[in-house]
Amino acid sequence: MANVTQQFYDRISHVYDLIADGGEHLAREKGLQALNAQRGESVLEIGYGTGHSLVQLANAVGVQGHVAGIDISPGMRDVTHKRLADAGLQDQVELRVGAVPPLPFADESFDAVTMSFTLELFPMETIPKVLLECRRVLKSGGRLGIVSMATVADGDTESPLERTYIWMHSHFPHIVDCRPIPLEKLMRQAGFQLSSLERIDLFTMPVAIVVGT
Repeated sequence: MANVTQQFYDRISHVYDLIADGGEHLAREKGLQALNAQRGESVLEIGYGTGHSLVQLANAVGVQGHVAGIDISPGMRDVTHKRLADAGLQDQVELRVGAVPPLPFADESFDAVTMSFTLELFPMETIPKVLLECRRVLKSGGRLGIVSMATVADGDTESPLERTYIWMHSHFPHIVDCRPIPLEKLMRQAGFQLSSLERIDLFTMPVAIVVGT
């Protein structure tokens, strides 16, 4: 499955921004604002895609800080490397390619870990393992910021588009690889205390923007 996913993202890496980034941009920006990376911090992004967030994170932490990213796709790595080079930031960001979990970093390596529209791509049974790996590489008091398609809040009704997404993912996961997840519940179960929580709608589907410590 990892090889299939890698090949899919390799194929779309050069057109991914046209396909998805327009809709995801606002939520991703809100996620970075909530994470609030500071000068001198070390930050890891899981699933960096085409590198937009890595550019912003590198600028936020400055030359005193450290930014690392890991993504399953060599194609995404190549697109991201060019974006960083164009911004003059290629020497400030460590790019890795590989499947997660585990994370190829030592315990307590980062002040913050972030991912945007990535956690919901993992199988449900794998998500707790990913979150535990995030806890492992975070320093004491570190924070985890996640932006994700989310299940509707209790008492709310799923939109037709959300129901379609769920149905498509269950029947054709090789085509629709993401689906809404109960992000807040999953983070609490992994031992995170939620310090920031916002929900927005993306094409009538709820998106959760959460920071936990």
